[in-house]
Amino acid sequence: MAEHHREVNYYGIWMWLAILTVLEILVVVLPFGQLATGILLVAMALTKAALVALYFMHLKFETRTLGVIVLTPLIICVFLVFMLLPDLGGVAHKTANVPKQGKTSH
Repeated sequence: MAEHHREVNYYGIWMWLAILTVLEILVVVLPFGQLATGILLVAMALTKAALVALYFMHLKFETRTLGVIVLTPLIICVFLVFMLLPDLGGVAHKTANVPKQGKTSH
């Protein structure tokens, strides 16, 4: 027998998505630091993705196993980002323009 769940307010979810979209635009326009802007945009994008997945894809009403399957790629992605972060601190090596040594006249 299927579980009965209460009716979802899709208009309310749509309004939250619209509000988050406006906030994302404001974050880009306002003078935040580059790191703060990136963190805020990623947080809002994850929130919007969670809202879409939970309500429009009906994952909120699925079993716990399906939720684990859905969250696994996100966990792996976050893990890879933090594992690769030390590589961002590397300095790009630039070769100096050494003038060619030609014959010098004495």
